[in-house]
Amino acid sequence: MVESTALTVPPGHSSPGRLERVLRAGRFAVTAELNPPDSADPNAVYERALVLSEVCDAINATDASGANVHMSSIAICALLSHAGYAPVLQISCRDRNRIAIQGDVLGAAAMKVANILCLTGDGVEVGDQPEAKPVFDLGSISLLQTIRTMRDEGRFLSGRPITMPPQVFLGAAANPFAPPLDFRPLRLAKKIEAGAQFIQTQYCFDLPMLERYMDRVRELGLHQRCFILAGVGPLASARAARWIRARVPGVHIPDALIARLEGAEDQKREGRDICIEIIQRVREIPGIAGVHVMAYRQEELVSDIITASGVLKGRRRRQATAKNSRERTPS
Repeated sequence: MVESTALTVPPGHSSPGRLERVLRAGRFAVTAELNPPDSADPNAVYERALVLSEVCDAINATDASGANVHMSSIAICALLSHAGYAPVLQISCRDRNRIAIQGDVLGAAAMKVANILCLTGDGVEVGDQPEAKPVFDLGSISLLQTIRTMRDEGRFLSGRPITMPPQVFLGAAANPFAPPLDFRPLRLAKKIEAGAQFIQTQYCFDLPMLERYMDRVRELGLHQRCFILAGVGPLASARAARWIRARVPGVHIPDALIARLEGAEDQKREGRDICIEIIQRVREIPGIAGVHVMAYRQEELVSDIITASGVLKGRRRRQATAKNSRERTPS
């Protein structure tokens, strides 16, 4: 008979994972996205994770972001978990119904995936296969409720019992900059009520807007009920900034920031420096528990930005190990 390999969950925690331990210990957490390869080669995942693992408490595996096909999030999480990294499984409601999603949650937990980010998902019309049929059986809030029920009540939505419930730390996304702005903190409250324990936000380029959002969040006491990680990322150029501002819903980039990029001799370098400054300033906002760094397939740049920001000061730098090591314990 094979003995259970479930990991010990510390008192007051819902998962055995590193991200929850760091946040509950009051340390400023750092997460980043590993954008999945268009390949079946696991080395493409390991090579990118190796760079991020030295500077991140957890690594997000995106789930067909932008409605484009890549290696699946659950497969990436399986690879990362097996190699000893701390993955965040992103689940989009676009592509699977509640039967498939509940099965994926159990499978991920069995592979020692301790963190799940619940997303509605981009519509298929924005991707490269707009003829695909969207599902949206669940939304982000009902997805949170579903996984919380599985974890805390030990049952599926059908009411059937689960022999070993998934031990997971639940997350959701938030966009402080999407109109109507007054509704954003209330939307966050609904996600927390549904089960969100940590939040990763959309890109934050307008700090005064973020500060106003956090003022309201603190008034509602929401920062005491979940951990908020501010989304940040470098801008490659003024042209890229204008494109993002026009095309990506809910991303607000101030004119002054674009003008600063335009006036720089090296715009990419300036974009890096701006990102570092934003991280440093975000860290001082009461209620912000960490940052989530996003830069599409630029893992080395993400590592450089996190290190240069100083948020790891006083922390022992995590040493990357062999990408195919079988001896590491899941973190």
